[in-house]
This record gives sequence, C-alpha cells and structure tokens, in this order.
Amino acid sequence: MCFKVGAFLYGAMFLSVAACASANVTTIAPKEYLDWLDDLKKEMVAKGISQETIDKVYAFDYYHPTPVAVKSDRKQMEFVLTSDAYLNRVVNKTRVQKGQKYYQDLQPLLQKLEKKYNVQGEYIIAFWGIETNFGTNFGGHNVIDALTEMSYDKRRPKFFRNQLYQALKIVDDWNIDFTKMQGSWAGAMGHFQFMPSTFNAYAVDFNGDGEIDIWSSFEDAAASAANYLTEIGWKKNEPWGMQVSLPWNFDYALSGRDKLKPIAFWNKTGVRTLNNKKINLPKDMKVAIITPEGRKGRAYLICDNFYRIMQWNRSENYALAVGVLADYIKSGKTWKKVSATSAQRLKTDDVVKIQSFINKLGWFKLEEDGQLGTKTREAIKKVQEKAMLPQDGYPDYQLLNKINNYNHEIGFSVPVPERKLHKAK
Repeated sequence: MCFKVGAFLYGAMFLSVAACASANVTTIAPKEYLDWLDDLKKEMVAKGISQETIDKVYAFDYYHPTPVAVKSDRKQMEFVLTSDAYLNRVVNKTRVQKGQKYYQDLQPLLQKLEKKYNVQGEYIIAFWGIETNFGTNFGGHNVIDALTEMSYDKRRPKFFRNQLYQALKIVDDWNIDFTKMQGSWAGAMGHFQFMPSTFNAYAVDFNGDGEIDIWSSFEDAAASAANYLTEIGWKKNEPWGMQVSLPWNFDYALSGRDKLKPIAFWNKTGVRTLNNKKINLPKDMKVAIITPEGRKGRAYLICDNFYRIMQWNRSENYALAVGVLADYIKSGKTWKKVSATSAQRLKTDDVVKIQSFINKLGWFKLEEDGQLGTKTREAIKKVQEKAMLPQDGYPDYQLLNKINNYNHEIGFSVPVPERKLHKAK
C-alpha cells in the first residue's frame, strides 16, 4: 500500500525553482552577498558536501532583495495570536471533520504504526492536519532556497546554516531531486514538516522501497513522525493534558511549565476537571498548570506528552492545538468554537516595553522581541510579585500602568504625599 497524498504539488515547486535559473546570480546580487555565498559553499564542501551537489544546487539564484522567508519568520502565528484565537483558527470545524475521516480511513496504517512505535494514531493525524492541512500545503518554498535566505539573515544565521548543511546532506546521501524538496519558509519539509536535521536523524523507509520520501509517500512520512515522537520519549498510555478549572484562591505563582507537582497536590489545591471532578490520573504523576492568557483566560493541566509536542514546536499554543485536535479525532465529538474570555493581549510594542523595563533594571536578560516566551513570562512573574499583582506571568494593562508609574527610589509603591501642616490662627 502506498499513499501519494500531496504529490501533485511537485510540478508547481519545480517551476518556482526553475524560474530562478533565468537570472544570473553574479548580475543581480550585491558583492557582500556573493562573498558570503562563496564562503558558504567552501564551508559546506569542507564539511563533506560534494562539489557536485554544490554546483548543481547553486546553479540557481537564491538572492532575494525582499526576503519572503525572513518576513514570515517575524510573523509566526503561534506567538502572535492569543491562545483562544489560535485554537479557533487551527482547530476549526473543517479540520476536525477531515481529521476524524482520515483517522477512520487510515486505521490499517495507523494500527501498524502504533504497534511498532507506540504512538497513538490520533496524534499522527493531528500533527498532519496542523502541519500541512493533511498534505495539501507543504509550504510553497524550495527548502534550499529558503534556508540559504535564512542563513544570510542576521537573526538566527547559525541555526539555519546548520539546517542548510543538513538539507544539502540529504541531497548528497539520498540523491534526492532538490527541486522537489518543498517546505516552509524555515525549511521544514513534507507532510509533517520535518526540519532537515530531523529528517537525517529520524526519517525512515517504512514502505521498504529503498527510498525515504516524506513528500509523496505518506507511509514514510507518518512512520518518520511516529519514530521521532517515540525516540524523544512519547508515552503511549498518557494524555497530553486537559482543560481544568482553578479554585478562586489559586496561587498563580504555581503556574508555569516548570512548576511540576503530583496530581495529589493539584487535587488537594482544588484543581478540578471542567465538570468539577477530581483529576483522574495516577496520584504520583507530576504535571503542571499553564494559563496561556493569564488569570482571566483558560487553564490547562499538562502532562509529559505536552512537552514532547513542544519539542516538535516550541509554542504552547501549538502544543495545545495538537492535543485538542487529537482529542476531537479520537472521540469523534462535534467541533465547538472556543468562546472568548475577558483576557486581552498587549500589543507587541507594549511587550517590548516591558521586556526593556526588565532589562534596564538588570533582573533578567531578555530578547526584546515582543514575544511571550518562557523567559519573558518568568520575568514578568517577578515583576508582578514586586508590584503586588497575581503572578500569572501574563502582561496586561494593569501591569503596564504599574511600569509606567514606576519610581526608581521607591519601586512600585505609591508615594505618600507630605502632610500639610495648618498654621494656628
């Protein structure tokens, strides 16, 4: 049995790459880029990439005066949207219905994968649905093109330069037609958006045809995904987590992915399921509570598999989406839109202002990028503690107002006006 889902995309990709050949790299790219590219080629050959592959791949022009991949890097949806908005966009009615259908149709393959790799089929389908909308959107970028562009960018050149080497190694080792290596702006490839380094470490030839094809063979792609998950520690008999309700007096300083506590502790604290039941998991299992939108948003109990999902993509929103979609796929339940909460997310510029404030005080060394990463949220908890606010790690306008009125002499305290003495008449 061989699945060819998404193979129709090859033709368009070949045309987009071939179009680059119409321009001579030496006539449109600036000298700075050409010097950089020459050094890059020499480095790749020194690392073991064949000169033949370098000559073949770089016969095309990858210079972009207006870099599309770089623009995409600055607008990653997982870090820009609120948790609720992200879930409604990614786990929608159509995707849930398609996921449930594929889950039923692909049971023979999914059962084989679960038996060999101990990864439940609903998660394979959920990753597939979120990564490429079930193989219908591989990203529209040629991987070598995108990674060359990102390697030239100043933000994370070391990371992308290594991924470029890994992509060239795939071409070298497997004699893959690089014009068919379709992926995202970041170089993630195929049905499950494997980065080149992940491909080299975990991709498998599941259908036994002598090739590893994560683009046109769904069997190879799905097995590679399952192999990756099991190798990083996936636990078959544990859930990803669940949405929970918190007691009115919950101490938000206890929230966060690094605040692992036994189930018995959370039950004693008053954490409950949405139908007000105690958490029915082993009492000694250590889990955490996260509040993606702070105390005014939803709360989730997360288990070990949630962290494994985050090794795939470091966004909490992404991990929640995979878990929620997998639950829908497994249960067959009808999709329901996530209702809005009173939580409001600050503008990116306001988050940058808070990060800058924290850095100037010397409390942490944060990247002033406007993103609510783990370090930023932990730093915000520290600020909230000093400002006598609930420590949920979520920046809101109340915190921003406190920062705007911060006094370097007395901190967040409100200055006491001097008492006016009345003269005796």
